[in-house]
Amino acid sequence: QVQLVESGGGLVQAGGSLRLSCAASGRTFSAYAMGWFRQAPGKEREFVAAISWSGTSTDYADSVKGRFTISRDNAKNTVYLQMNSLKPEDTAVYYCVADPSFVDTTTPGAPDFWGQGTQVTVSS
Repeated sequence: QVQLVESGGGLVQAGGSLRLSCAASGRTFSAYAMGWFRQAPGKEREFVAAISWSGTSTDYADSVKGRFTISRDNAKNTVYLQMNSLKPEDTAVYYCVADPSFVDTTTPGAPDFWGQGTQVTVSS
């Protein structure tokens, strides 16, 4: 129903910025809440940010509040994660997720659809 492909990851210096993109295929993209999770080596997958289907509601992990911004462009079937003031602890594989439920996009293991992931590495 929904295929998600992340892009925009890479290597960036601490304090720098990076914007991740998630391209979704499927005509019902706008009906899904979207979000981002991340997983660092040896650590549990954790919630990062989510946005409702309308774009009017957002949620962020405490660790990224004030630094990351999630947005979406339904006309382009794309969700974005703008990451500013990056820290080495932000280093992880970032996964785009989608789910009919906004709440489920904030809960590990709950999202219906997952992308393959894109690597973000922040050097100190």
